[in-house]
Amino acid sequence: MTAEENVSRQAAADARYVVDGPGLKRLVKAALGWLQHHQAAINALNVYPVPDGDTGTNMVLTMRSAWSEIADSPERNVGRVAKQMAHGALMGARGNSGVILSQIWRGFARSLDEKSVMRADDLADACREASDTAYKGVVKPVEGTILTVAKAVADAAENAAERTDDLVSILERVVFAAHEAVVLTPSLLAVLEEAGVVDAGGQGLFIILEGMLRHMRGEPVEEDVRFSEAVHLTSESMAHGDLGYEYDVQFLVVGDNLEVDAVRERITQMGDCPLVVGDPGTIKVHVHVSDPGEPISYGASLGSLQDVVVEDMQAQYQDFIVDRHLSSNGRVSTTSNQDLGEIGVVAVVPGDGLARVFQSLGVGAVVRGGQTMNPSTKDLLEAVENLETDEVVLLPNNGNVIMAAEQTRELTDKALRVVPTRFVPEGIAALLSLNYQADLETNVEAMKRAIDEVETVEITVATRTATINGVEVSEGGVIGLHNGELAASGDEIAGVTRQVLRDVGSEDAEIITLYYGEEVSEEEAQALADLLQEDWPEQEFEVIPGGQPHYQYIVSIE
Repeated sequence: MTAEENVSRQAAADARYVVDGPGLKRLVKAALGWLQHHQAAINALNVYPVPDGDTGTNMVLTMRSAWSEIADSPERNVGRVAKQMAHGALMGARGNSGVILSQIWRGFARSLDEKSVMRADDLADACREASDTAYKGVVKPVEGTILTVAKAVADAAENAAERTDDLVSILERVVFAAHEAVVLTPSLLAVLEEAGVVDAGGQGLFIILEGMLRHMRGEPVEEDVRFSEAVHLTSESMAHGDLGYEYDVQFLVVGDNLEVDAVRERITQMGDCPLVVGDPGTIKVHVHVSDPGEPISYGASLGSLQDVVVEDMQAQYQDFIVDRHLSSNGRVSTTSNQDLGEIGVVAVVPGDGLARVFQSLGVGAVVRGGQTMNPSTKDLLEAVENLETDEVVLLPNNGNVIMAAEQTRELTDKALRVVPTRFVPEGIAALLSLNYQADLETNVEAMKRAIDEVETVEITVATRTATINGVEVSEGGVIGLHNGELAASGDEIAGVTRQVLRDVGSEDAEIITLYYGEEVSEEEAQALADLLQEDWPEQEFEVIPGGQPHYQYIVSIE
């Protein structure tokens, strides 16, 4: 063996016990690559069968921002790299899952502050601080979510660090615990159990940690990063089978006297990206193969199979290519409305027509966003800072943007207040109550009261067959939501809209406004309004182009 080979082997051995700044960078890059690879699968873990599954996208964009912050850093101090990474995650955080993930990295970095390297005990402490920080960052923590997985990770890291200094062994236990925690999320959160899915955020955290473990074990994931970032990739190239192994197979084997090393050797021969961890009683298997039946049959010969998952990777990559328009370029636009008073308003809006509505009501800055395109903390901060006023109201207009909006408050010196609007009609109601002659706090309270006076109905198409809230839904069928809750389903838009409006008690309303989406013509929208007018002749109906994607109609009932 040459001297160079000896040095390389010694460096690899050292990496099992000590991680420095460059080492942490490699772990983050691996985590991002593996997360990008599973983006579409995580997006699909949506409780409601509506076309807004974006947890995977939000977590990828948050991790990409974290990686961008450290990618070119020459820093060797692991604590300083962790701090840079956490800042990047904070600025790029999108959606509730991305914000919580940024809080996880914030706690992780705080624990490693100014440490030159990370050893076993440091990793355990960082995982615990990460979990604690994430819990503190949520006003009402809910179990059965990414928080539960983060806590399980901290427990596993602490227990493993008491037994070994080997970071690979610790990560193996951490990844196993994360997977087990994800599997248990439906038993902790009834809505997950009813929908038949695990928590998407928790799954994303598991995938991030699994990517780090794969790197530590010498299993390459860099090609995944390169694949997602290559600008020349098209769905046409995917159709020609450029992926190599087509299926992602995962399962647990439960048995007696299982030989982990022997199983790992056999699985490695079957395909690409093998991951086999566990103990004589339970083994977790993951591998990319052309024939998913081969590893599954082999696993069944060893013991009882549980949690079998087979994913079509080619379909996942095609979905990712379609989703690349989520770049933040051009997200923020300011208007000439900043001279209306001392209070500036920022609103998150999903369509061109709705943007014009908000601008006509005096909004100083519009941030494009909504379902499947949540703006980042940086996007929101840029909009706030671009306003000339020192007092700002931020209207998220989406339940998945509220946490990022609240996080923005910590990053500006301006007097920023977030009015927690969950839907576009709530944002419009809040704006209509704004009095530019009153002070900021008085306006915020008035706006919060106003959002309680409006009901929101959304009409869209189901993305899968399911039964939620007692409502049976067929994939491709029309569904109606009332204030975000699934309320009705059927075969045609008019019937579903009628049913939800009837259940809401629209006979007590004064004005019913239909904001029609980008796939709906003005004639179609007016025809629907005319039909509804027959059932509610005493109410005033308005038809306004919204231009929002995914939702054929957003209906405001006041």
